[in-house]
Amino acid sequence: MDSLQAIVLGIVQGLTEFLPISSSAHLLIVPKLLGWSDPGAAFTAVIQLGTMLAVLIYFWRDIVRIFWTWLRSLWTPDLRGHLDARMGWYIGLGTIPIGVAGLLFKDAIEGPARNLWLNASMLIVFGLLLLTADQMGRKKKEVADLGLRDGLIIGAWQMLPLVPGASRSGSTMTGAMFLGYTREAAARYSFLLSIPAVVLSGLFELRHMGDGGGVAPVPTAIATIVSFVVGYASIAWLLRYVAKHSTIVFVVYRVFAGTFLLTLLSLGVISS
Repeated sequence: MDSLQAIVLGIVQGLTEFLPISSSAHLLIVPKLLGWSDPGAAFTAVIQLGTMLAVLIYFWRDIVRIFWTWLRSLWTPDLRGHLDARMGWYIGLGTIPIGVAGLLFKDAIEGPARNLWLNASMLIVFGLLLLTADQMGRKKKEVADLGLRDGLIIGAWQMLPLVPGASRSGSTMTGAMFLGYTREAAARYSFLLSIPAVVLSGLFELRHMGDGGGVAPVPTAIATIVSFVVGYASIAWLLRYVAKHSTIVFVVYRVFAGTFLLTLLSLGVISS
């Protein structure tokens, strides 16, 4: 991979990690369409650290407040009912399902799940699920209304993006909206919930960087830096957008992209 390819894939990662359109699918599809080699699951996981750094910086006040309130609540009973203390537990417990599933299905995720037929289908299926949640959800609950039950259910939804094409932010936002949360609350909690899972995944995959013909460290570093810059802008834009608009634009894009990809596969223009 050369520097130009790294920059392009960094932009793709930064744009698609937080928008509910699946970054992992786009990092698989874009190289195929451009005739580049598959960068691999390890590259995808590592450059996600760039976008996670964007989340850490954008939400650093929330993260610090949640962490210290949760920590103090361990020996201060009066703080245990505080939203920030509860959020600490919800984020931690909500990360367990994807952590367990990721380890159990690691080989499938890095192999068969990277099939383009599956990715294209998931773009369409989960796009329609997002539309259903947006249309049917009551959209009345805010982050302050989050409880243990909802936190665990949304955490379970976070397992679905282990299949490329589902979208991490899209799946957790879908689950939250089905539970009655507003689009903005669903997006904000989705970002916070994603931090432990994506950071741990990226650190776990660092050991493979450059191994066995994989992407070398320098292009990976370039893509990671670019994904951070673009990702930060994407977070700010998405939170403003969903506060006033529905997710229909993302649904239309997902269905179009999935259908277009299935057509190319059926005609033999590209191979899976």
